[in-house]
Amino acid sequence: MTNQSDAVLAHVDSHLEESLDRLLRFIRIPSISTDPAFAPQCREAAEWLGAELAAMGFDASVRPTAGHPMVVAHMAEGHAPHVLFYGHYDVQPVDPLALWTSPPFEPSLEQQPDGETHIRGRGASDDKGQLLTFIEACRAFKAVTGSVPVRVSMLFEGEEEAGSPSLGPFLQKTADELRADTVLVCDTDMWDRDTPAITTMFRGLVGEEIEITAADRDLHSGMFGSAARNANHVLAKVLASLHADDGSIAIAGFYDGVTELPPEIAQQWGRLPFDAIQFLGDIGLSIPAGEAGRSVQEMIWARPTCEVNGVWGGYSGTGFKTVIPGKAGAKISFRLVSGQDPQRIRELFRAHVEALIPGDCSVRFTDHGLSPATVMPLDSPLLRKALGAPEAEWGREAALAGTGGSIPILGEFKRRLGMDSLLIGFARFDNRIHSPNEKYDLSSFHHGIRSWVRILAAFADQN
Repeated sequence: MTNQSDAVLAHVDSHLEESLDRLLRFIRIPSISTDPAFAPQCREAAEWLGAELAAMGFDASVRPTAGHPMVVAHMAEGHAPHVLFYGHYDVQPVDPLALWTSPPFEPSLEQQPDGETHIRGRGASDDKGQLLTFIEACRAFKAVTGSVPVRVSMLFEGEEEAGSPSLGPFLQKTADELRADTVLVCDTDMWDRDTPAITTMFRGLVGEEIEITAADRDLHSGMFGSAARNANHVLAKVLASLHADDGSIAIAGFYDGVTELPPEIAQQWGRLPFDAIQFLGDIGLSIPAGEAGRSVQEMIWARPTCEVNGVWGGYSGTGFKTVIPGKAGAKISFRLVSGQDPQRIRELFRAHVEALIPGDCSVRFTDHGLSPATVMPLDSPLLRKALGAPEAEWGREAALAGTGGSIPILGEFKRRLGMDSLLIGFARFDNRIHSPNEKYDLSSFHHGIRSWVRILAAFADQN
């Protein structure tokens, strides 16, 4: 750290109340993207961001899309590298409202017994507090030095909670303008409340729905039992065939391209405080269900999965009805790792199912989306520079974490702009995002701003 960076950090500390006030004003805008009734508020949030960035000296604009607007901003005066920071200003609906302890768009500061302060309100963590940590770091640099140390572009969308339908076309149209050395995303978690994390691995996703048709209607089981094909039986055979006895996925070719965890990552994960027994115990379970011989950490972060998310067929209402269902269906999702092609996995799955359908039955497939896995190369110079900054701020080695979830937008950035993503977030697992009483810890907000100051300074260091 240079004396200049120390001065920027001091500015962050002395102006924290002003930064917090901006966050509270931002949270008060009910930018719910999935409800058309809140379209004016989504535009208000976009315009608020655009005005804040313009006042800081960014070339900022609010741009229309087929849905909610995009906010684009550039500061071209910094040195290499050029980073694109992504976030979203839209928030989840607040239902059920009765479970909130305070109005979701009237943010409050709540002191906790452990000395922490919770910033309570919808969007406090996901993603308004998170994205403002980066903006406030840039603001501090501008106030102290007159400029941001690296070239910065920003992209904020208003449809992340609605599946980002406008993002792909917008990226395609603005690819030359937005292309940078890396995408920075601050929509992830700390490892724990004291350990920062840089997420380097996100799994991909394939969503499929199948509907099996046997008879042309539901049948009386006394009149047609055994003679007529039962759609539930066919479905059960299909679902049972997806996994082998050792927990592996039994679709031919499914593991093609899947590699073992790099030793460096395996060793680093081994140093992290992770209790597999408690992880399962917290949800009332005790026996790992995945691939035999794999650790729970590997299963949830670094191995592909196949899960049955919902099943229907026949009569499941109150009482009893002796029918043989003519139709039965299931929703199935696959989490994918690097080396797996989502389209190829879809084709393999459909071929596997079709081979199990009797000749007088049929199956219909419905596509529920796909996205590839995302992995930040471990030899990335920017990743290496970023690693030391959170450690310096939090006093602990930053975890190179994976996550079991999928963020399709990362695939969009890779496919349309050719850019890898670096995910550094300061949320906690207990922030209740998407649930009533969402919160963001004041310490996360404060140290998050300071962490970005350190990261930007590290990026600018030419050594």
